Amino acid sequence: MITQKNFQIATQGRGSTNITAEVERIVAASGIRTGLCHVFVEHTSASLMLCENADPSVRRDLEYFLARLAPDGDPAYEHSMEGPDDMAAHLRTILTHSDLTIPVRDGRCALGTWQGVFLLEHRTHPHHRRITVTVQGE
Repeated sequence: MITQKNFQIATQGRGSTNITAEVERIVAASGIRTGLCHVFVEHTSASLMLCENADPSVRRDLEYFLARLAPDGDPAYEHSMEGPDDMAAHLRTILTHSDLTIPVRDGRCALGTWQGVFLLEHRTHPHHRRITVTVQGE
């Protein structure tokens, strides 16, 4: 059996948003007990990550690290159609993930104790991000 649902997240601008509860709700509603959950973000300037869910300093440190790898407004960037954070956001998406696959066990996401699913907004301004969750199994 396969089910697929979409949802939107309104971001506040650059940073991470915990979407674990919504993904888990979709998995539970699917009726699938054993299988896989695939999560996909339909954007080129936002991404997904499986990350520490207890200490927010982990996500702040990640943002610091990404800012060093892909700084806003780097004069070497040719692409800047939507502002100085435009190309940096695309690079950050490429360096992270546009999708995640999580095992489903006993009708739930088989996440570790400290794991959560997060949307990473790479643009500095708020956006609405569309996420597709596909659950398959039995």
